[in-house]
Amino acid sequence: MNPKVMIILGSASDIKIAQKSIDIFETLQIPYSLKVASAHRTHEKVKKLVVEATTNGIEVFMGIAGLAAHLPGSIAAYTHKPVIGVPVDVKLGGLDALFASSQMPFPAPVATVGIDRGDNGAILAGQIIGVNDPEVKKRVSKLRKSYQEKVKSDEEKLISQLDGKLLQKNFLDNYDEISEEKLNKEEPHTDKIFKESESIESEENTPLVSVVPGSYSDIEEAKNVALTLDRLGISYDISVISPIRYPDKFNKYMENMKDVKLFIAVTGLSAHVTGSIVALSEKPVIGVPRSVEINGLDSLLSMANMPPGVPVGTVGIENGRNGGVLAGEILGISDNNIEEKLKLMKYKTADI
Repeated sequence: MNPKVMIILGSASDIKIAQKSIDIFETLQIPYSLKVASAHRTHEKVKKLVVEATTNGIEVFMGIAGLAAHLPGSIAAYTHKPVIGVPVDVKLGGLDALFASSQMPFPAPVATVGIDRGDNGAILAGQIIGVNDPEVKKRVSKLRKSYQEKVKSDEEKLISQLDGKLLQKNFLDNYDEISEEKLNKEEPHTDKIFKESESIESEENTPLVSVVPGSYSDIEEAKNVALTLDRLGISYDISVISPIRYPDKFNKYMENMKDVKLFIAVTGLSAHVTGSIVALSEKPVIGVPRSVEINGLDSLLSMANMPPGVPVGTVGIENGRNGGVLAGEILGISDNNIEEKLKLMKYKTADI
């Protein structure tokens, strides 16, 4: 059985984080390989591993490293397959590794997850593989449900242990969802910025990708995503919609987009859009943070550092083009036309 994922550790000391990934891959029944190679000390080994693994059927790479953490970027330099970066907390709370992993130049994206979140990196890999493998997709769904059930069981256990005299333990046990209608809010609208890309017709006119800017200020960066998708011949829908201002409308939009292959969210500030999408979908979610305040660090951190079970593959701040390239890497696994255009973009025009 050939592996579908290659995990590369920058140091053997990263095995504790890698073990989180290993446990997930075993649960999802995804065959994997594990190597130790340093981007700085054994660069040729990294290059040979990645090039040969790409030609031998590896679908997703995962680079786990701390400190300068150039390993995921070095992997991305030698492959057109998706690369997931897992930053490790060695110094500075892992922020140095997070920045090194996410802030990659075009066209070499790294889908960066949270610091020390080897589990989320593996779940994201499972979601990517699940785009083309229904059985893996089912197992990812089952795993996601187990996280939901754990929250419920943790609540029940916690409440049972509390003995406050005024605590109402059964309050709202059978609550109803609150709709906008109940709140008497004006019915909002979802604004289409572009029509669905007409360059490629996907099955039953369903776009392959949903691009979701969180506000009108995010449109310009969303256009960079769209232009890259157009170059790769990937159909998409692009709509401005806020899960905070209009949660019911957002839920309806997500239902309408249930057949897309993946989502790309472009948003600044606390980046609720990515969190809301990943809460409602088991498809891969790519996050493109924007600089609105504090140079975009709030957006980057709130996208990448998601809790266990709900990963967001985060690219660099205001690097929508890399978000589009990452979508192409994911979809190119099973689409030769996209793969060929992606190779041209990555290997021939990297100096654009």
